[in-house]
Amino acid sequence: MELLDESIVPEDVREVKREAHEFSEEHIMPNAEEYYASGEYPWEILEAGQEAGLVAQDIGEEYGGKGYGLHEMLAIAEEFYRADAGIALTLQLASFGAEIVEEYGNEEQKEEYIAPVAACDQITGLAVSEPQTGSDLAGMTTSAEKEGEEWVLNGEKYWVGNAVEADWLTVYAKSGDGDDRYGNYSMFIVPTDAPGYEAEHIPEKMAYRASKQGHIVFDDCRIPEENLVGVEGAGFYMLAEFFNQGRVVVGGHGLGMAAAAIEEAWSFVHDREAFGRDISEFQAVQHDLAEMLMEFERARALNWRAADKVANQDQTGYWAALAKATSTEAAVECAERGMQLHGGRSVLTENRIARVYRDCRVPVIYEGANAVQRNLIYRQRPK
Repeated sequence: MELLDESIVPEDVREVKREAHEFSEEHIMPNAEEYYASGEYPWEILEAGQEAGLVAQDIGEEYGGKGYGLHEMLAIAEEFYRADAGIALTLQLASFGAEIVEEYGNEEQKEEYIAPVAACDQITGLAVSEPQTGSDLAGMTTSAEKEGEEWVLNGEKYWVGNAVEADWLTVYAKSGDGDDRYGNYSMFIVPTDAPGYEAEHIPEKMAYRASKQGHIVFDDCRIPEENLVGVEGAGFYMLAEFFNQGRVVVGGHGLGMAAAAIEEAWSFVHDREAFGRDISEFQAVQHDLAEMLMEFERARALNWRAADKVANQDQTGYWAALAKATSTEAAVECAERGMQLHGGRSVLTENRIARVYRDCRVPVIYEGANAVQRNLIYRQRPK
């Protein structure tokens, strides 16, 4: 069954979606089980995605990218995450954080750092969360202090994609101590070979195993003063706007996984018998499948509407939060029902439904836990 049909997708985005679908079928899905089992970083698939022009292409054409907008990135996310969430995240993290530098950085920074990412000569990442702080963006403690012509960073970051693999990171750090807690943060470009930068992989995870996250320690990590991105003290606001775009795409993560769960459950119940009947003939099973389809279709309709709203700067925080929470929770609901329909076989790790079940627990947390999304929905609701 083809759940991720293109009828809801704008016509000028459909070709990108088809390319992402073909790439997923050829490169991601056949290798998903192997990389889940090994937990290795999928360098070969990343390189194939770069060659196919499906990685880091949200960077503008003037710096070597294709200038893909929010709709293209959502279409790619749906297809990639349907195939495998861990590999998909690796592909999408290759330019994560670079968008902030492209939006707010100066021309020298863009030429030095953004162009190589668009050319797929470098990969990057975004360092925000800390060991004791996740969703509270104004509660981070990693500091950046000005000393002469350098910034000196001290502290820790956690759950950073590509912390070990990246060439450079966009780092969110506390650069002030004013009464306005939201105006105390700035964004910095930090090369991973900078003195005082140390990173290690976070130990084994139960999900997203083909994607690598790291723990970073900044110990008097020194970077040139020109590595400040934009204006000092504007980091919180840069990040808030960045996440409004990102949360719509994270909704696509959920949609892809929800589609995978439905596909697996549908195939399983139509190819198995119990009590002398095909399982799909039982009304309770049919109702479960119907509920899964209902969850998926309403989430997808909302997510694509949110993409229009956010792309047009229309109540971006409200619509981004709606999309992210609704679609990622649809994935959880579909995966749980899919597990139930698979019965005892659901717990076998080689089964795709088991991987989806584990993976779908992650995006309800990252880019702002869904409890925080509910706060945003309430506070930013249309007046």
